[in-house]
Formats: sequence, structure tokens, C-alpha cells
Amino acid sequence: QVQLVESGGGLVQPGGSLRLSCLASGFTFSSYRMGWYRQTPGKERELDAFITSSGSLNYEEFVEGRFTISRDNAKNTVYLQMNSLKPEDMAVYYCNARLGVRNFWGQGTQVTVSS
Repeated sequence: QVQLVESGGGLVQPGGSLRLSCLASGFTFSSYRMGWYRQTPGKERELDAFITSSGSLNYEEFVEGRFTISRDNAKNTVYLQMNSLKPEDMAVYYCNARLGVRNFWGQGTQVTVSS
């Protein structure tokens, strides 16, 4: 059974940092492209960053230089280090695993950026 379990969300002040984690199980983690997406009410889910099975990185422009995605294949975990958070970063963040037509999602973790 495939599971992606996100953690690390919460309330942070503007300019602060959070580290999201996503623990995967039920599939060969190291073979999958892993990504982080965000979604706000009334909007479609959008990509923040992904890391391929070989370790190549991709960041959307609005997080470049502030967020860092990484993976630990030994722990079946992907991380998203979020620095210099802005109010517009407030969203539910979802972990994604993708390989060909296989596409899995976690349940999401809420990030609130507010003073």
C-alpha cells in the first residue's frame, strides 16, 4: 500500500523557516521523482520543486533561492527546507511521487505564514 505522509507544517512568522518532511512507503522510493506542491483555496495545485531519482533539482521561480528540496533514499524521505517565508507562501503543501503513469499524493500539511 502506497503512503506518503507529510509533516512539519505549522504557523511561522514572515521571514521565518520551516522544514517539511514526507515519509514514503509501499513503492521503490529511490526510483521516483519526488516533488512538493502547494494549493490554496480556489486555486489549482502548483509545483514548488522536484528532485529526480538521479538527484537533479528543479525549482519554480517563486521559490528559487528560498526553498531547498532534498531526499534521503535510505530513509525513504523527501524534504523541503523553506526559508524567508512570505505570506503568499501560505498554503497546504503536498508531497508527490511520480514515475511514468504512477502518480501518488500525500494528504497535505498546512503552512501558515502570519505575524
